[in-house]
Amino acid sequence: MITDALGFLQSWYTSHCDGDWEHSYGVTIDTLDNPGWRLKIDLLSTPLAGALLDRLVVERTEDDWVHVWSDGTHFEGACGPLNLGEVLEHFRVFAGPASARGGEHV
Repeated sequence: MITDALGFLQSWYTSHCDGDWEHSYGVTIDTLDNPGWRLKIDLLSTPLAGALLDRLVVERTEDDWVHVWSDGTHFEGACGPLNLGEVLEHFRVFAGPASARGGEHV
């Protein structure tokens, strides 16, 4: 799952690098101090611009948790220290054909 989701993100990012998009937009993966990960993916100027996702909250344990959402401008995720692959998989599902229509509530 991690490899497929990471590969998908790499392909998605590469497909939007057109000489302009990558200068203003992109993908940020950072760490949290609780500990955990934070993912932010710019959706503007992509087919996903406007695609919404209500906040999904999965709280299993103190270190095993995932939150993902989209406000139509960014897809964002935060998660526990071993859940980055799960957040990337949520982006893969979000970015699938149904949400690529833009402006759609997923």
